[in-house]
Amino acid sequence: MATIRDVASAASVSIATVSRVLNGSPRVSEDARERVWAAADQLDYWPNTAARSLTTQRTHALGVLLPDLFGEFFSEVIRGIDEAARAQKLQVLISSSHADTQEVLLAARSMRGRIDGLIIMAPDEGSIEPIQRIARRFPVLLVNPPSSVDGCSSVSVDNFEGARAVVEHLLQNGHREIAMVRGPAGNVDAEDRFRGYRDALAAAGIEAESRLEIAGAFTETSGFQAGLELLSLKNRPTAVFAANDSMAVGLVSALRSRGLQVPRDLAVVGFDDIVIASYLSPALTTVHVDAYELGLRAVRLLLPSLESPGSSEQCHEVLAAPVVVRESCGSSQSPAMKSESGRDNKITQRGRKTGP
Repeated sequence: MATIRDVASAASVSIATVSRVLNGSPRVSEDARERVWAAADQLDYWPNTAARSLTTQRTHALGVLLPDLFGEFFSEVIRGIDEAARAQKLQVLISSSHADTQEVLLAARSMRGRIDGLIIMAPDEGSIEPIQRIARRFPVLLVNPPSSVDGCSSVSVDNFEGARAVVEHLLQNGHREIAMVRGPAGNVDAEDRFRGYRDALAAAGIEAESRLEIAGAFTETSGFQAGLELLSLKNRPTAVFAANDSMAVGLVSALRSRGLQVPRDLAVVGFDDIVIASYLSPALTTVHVDAYELGLRAVRLLLPSLESPGSSEQCHEVLAAPVVVRESCGSSQSPAMKSESGRDNKITQRGRKTGP
């Protein structure tokens, strides 16, 4: 097996120069860098990253813990993380914790010594204590956390304002009885979207009805079951807000199975704006979440902590969640709405996609 000495000899440079090239140091000429990589490729040299990390105190890798790895939302978050990491020549180690607090801690422990920092999406209050323990070991960036953690930067989606805006849009189109299919109990995204729904109703002088607040689990199956439950009500609502698009898809399927049409018999809106939302018939009105940008921002916010652990400023960013108006709500209007905080929460009008 080729050694670093062999590479240095083949490239006609010193061992120190080879080491600098492998560690990404800028203190190497472009000519020397090209010769080193050409020699390494010719000799099929594989650097010992464990040995390098002992010298540099860096692994040049990021850990990522997500509550799940299934579905378009998580794949887009991972795509954003991967692209931002590769731009910095960082590798990514990904694991699923299934929102289990003990799994979060165990996964983080297994990554210690293999990563320089950790991106965690742990959407429930029970995860805060283990995250505090993890953050004492290496830099941590939180995605959509239920609350802030000292020493950890974060990036979140404005779930509350997005939910409130889409329900306000239904209200402006004459709906007074609006149901909601909620997400998992204890999930911070689901709870924020539920608060936005309740807030929009209260601002319109409408008292919330528990019979119209249907349990859900962010899955198509739970959306289908919620649809059947809504259809069993004596006095059905005229519109329903599903807390994510997967449940909205299941809901629309349930309505069709009973011969109802959207939006003629029931207006439906969702949240997330996954790709399938624009291909449904009718195309789904929803709240756009840029999951790719969420992952991209997570890496960029974590980078300063990797360079100077413990000394970088704590930052918190919130991504806007605008409403995308399509056919499922029965409206062609696309006004701009403004939140009480003064931020614009734009509503855009989009039809079904006809190409990539």
